[in-house]
Amino acid sequence: MKVEKISIQFLGAAETVTGSKHLLKTPEVTILVDCGMYQGLKALRLKNREKLPIDEKSIDLLLITHAHLDHCGYIPVLVKNGFKGKILMTPPTRELVEIILMDSAKIQEEDARKANEEGYTIHQPATPIYTVKDVEKCLKQFETRLDLKWVKISDNVSFRFLKNGHILGSAFIELDCYGKKIVFSGDIGRYNNDLMGNPTTIEEADYLVMESTYGDRIHPSTSAIDALETAILHTIEKGGNLLIPSFAVERAQEIMFLINRLKEEKRILKNIPVYLDSPMGANATDVFLNHPSWHKLSTADTHLIYRDINIIRDYGDSLKIMKENRSKIVIAASGMLTGGRVLGYLKEYSTEPKNTILLVGYQGEGTRGRSLKEGIREVKLHGKYYQIDCEILTIETMSGHADQQEMLTWLKGFTRKPKQIFLVHGEPQAQNTWRVKIKDEVGIQCIIPTLNEEIELI
Repeated sequence: MKVEKISIQFLGAAETVTGSKHLLKTPEVTILVDCGMYQGLKALRLKNREKLPIDEKSIDLLLITHAHLDHCGYIPVLVKNGFKGKILMTPPTRELVEIILMDSAKIQEEDARKANEEGYTIHQPATPIYTVKDVEKCLKQFETRLDLKWVKISDNVSFRFLKNGHILGSAFIELDCYGKKIVFSGDIGRYNNDLMGNPTTIEEADYLVMESTYGDRIHPSTSAIDALETAILHTIEKGGNLLIPSFAVERAQEIMFLINRLKEEKRILKNIPVYLDSPMGANATDVFLNHPSWHKLSTADTHLIYRDINIIRDYGDSLKIMKENRSKIVIAASGMLTGGRVLGYLKEYSTEPKNTILLVGYQGEGTRGRSLKEGIREVKLHGKYYQIDCEILTIETMSGHADQQEMLTWLKGFTRKPKQIFLVHGEPQAQNTWRVKIKDEVGIQCIIPTLNEEIELI
């Protein structure tokens, strides 16, 4: 069949690690893969308020790879700007996206209110990017599809979800488009993860849109549970508090699971209080119980996530915990210290050398987490500067992203390798290192698209 034109336009996560949006244009249907918010650098965050260089009404279908904010957080804006099509995702992702978008909207509304009341905004007035009402509206367009099942979109375009092991519900998207196979990796999970299964091996592709977050590094081989034990014992010995900023989905559950394993194995004291101060994290933990086929845990181990964990939902209780005069472990969102309840704990604990902040995931450029990791000891919170005198530790092995070697293992699993790879979702150094590695090891040329660039496939 003669095809006029098939192209991909990169509307986000181009030469950066956030804001994923990839527009596939075909003669029959226009599909947006992921619809993420920008996080990190102010110049990137401002893009959340810019109009996309397309007509949102022209998009027929939105496919979501997984429930992290940088892949789904822009959905309410897309709908508000005129998108009326279906939004398809896996069943666990459907539950998690609702939780995450509601939390995001509430935080934006609260931040705007506080900025206006306390006068630390240049906007008159400060406004949220979207509201809870905007989220409620877009939920009406959500539908779920199972993994492995091919879904016909039009006469010549079909797709299916394939588990990729990144977080609960996350998936590769494999498209059969006019006889060509186009694969979108989303975020690729790790091999031998404590909670998630390995990424699905895909046999063939003509084109691959691939993440490159850790394209320039290998995760340390040290055990995550051993590193967590060391951080806990070290902080308790100092008589301090251990604050763990965490993504509410998957990372928080993994940390709670490992802490309870440490208690069960008598490697830390059972009476160390542990708090999950994240209503979103608590709700996300419930989703694990609802979808046992999407993770590796037995029913007993799934309940181990919860055991002896004090889940905080009311902000008044958060304030009480901050003032408690005893050593404790607090897990709070967000994982890169960009917002949420973790900022209250950061203000409270940052001035005491006996306290520890434990960074356990990727810290994006321009985030407070990246600043602390790089040794900066002053951060700006709600218009004021705070000195950081507490200890900063990191655990690199707890990342949910595959490292360079793991991505290479997955890529070498193709029996018919892609003839073209587009590298997205990575910072420039990581992308360029990964591009050279792929060329040398696999013999495939890679393109690193620029923002809003449109590339013809056919």
